Amino acid sequence: MFARFNYYPRCPRPELVYGLKPHSDGAAITIVLPDKEVEGLQFLRDGRWVKIPVLPHALLINVGDQVEMMTNGMFKSPMHSAILSREHDRISLAMFCTPDAETEIEPASELIDESRPRLYKKVKNYARIYFHYYLGEKRPIDAVKL
Repeated sequence: MFARFNYYPRCPRPELVYGLKPHSDGAAITIVLPDKEVEGLQFLRDGRWVKIPVLPHALLINVGDQVEMMTNGMFKSPMHSAILSREHDRISLAMFCTPDAETEIEPASELIDESRPRLYKKVKNYARIYFHYYLGEKRPIDAVKL
């Protein structure tokens, strides 16, 4: 596990920038403690960006790429981004749960059959793959699809 505090300063023209560009999480599970007063997280759903409302003292649990791989695509790692506010600074805390780099990640054999073929390669050190593709136009998880 590792934690990251995120500080998003107010921005006079938030429509021109992201606080954090659209991405899926490379971890297995991400636990987020959002700002208790200022919204700023949005998820891509059916081709549209949906803002997550402020729920004070609530945790947001996000499935990451590694769970998508382990479930052979049954659970999807959602695309999301952080947006900025014109009026307010925002702070959040994200905890990333991920296996160590030497652990092999692959779809569970029980989730593969003739009607549902294997969708992902077996990989070690997904974090390395993730950050290699993160800055590009391609979703990192696409690099490990069969």
